[in-house]
Amino acid sequence: MGMLLALVFTAPGAARASLLHLEGAPPPDLGLHQEHLSPCPSPAHCAREDWSVANPAAALDKLLPAVLALEGIEIVETGSGYIHATATSRIFGFVDDLELHAASADGVIEARSLSRIGDSDLGVNGRRLATLRRALEAT
Repeated sequence: MGMLLALVFTAPGAARASLLHLEGAPPPDLGLHQEHLSPCPSPAHCAREDWSVANPAAALDKLLPAVLALEGIEIVETGSGYIHATATSRIFGFVDDLELHAASADGVIEARSLSRIGDSDLGVNGRRLATLRRALEAT
């Protein structure tokens, strides 16, 4: 049993190999609404930020490798200044939705990370956006 737990906690790769798979339904407000990402329904399980950049489209392109480097990430949709990805946690298989949008008219990258299930994300979504913000600042 100890060996199995060691493999679960240390095995690299996709989070699809999680112990459980608590996926939940995709949020109904994914995507762009009036050319913007939706606000967070609750700060307890969602994080939303706007990052000022000189060229939002170029910044979004530079962010893609940082998105792909996140643990358990799977790209769902890309194109037209929008990225939608899911991030699946390794142990329990919780699925979060990550959205990034190059709002060129506003000079910002809009970022939102939202847990599909649960009342609290224990700060996971905020930390995910902080990681991406640092990657953007480093480029």
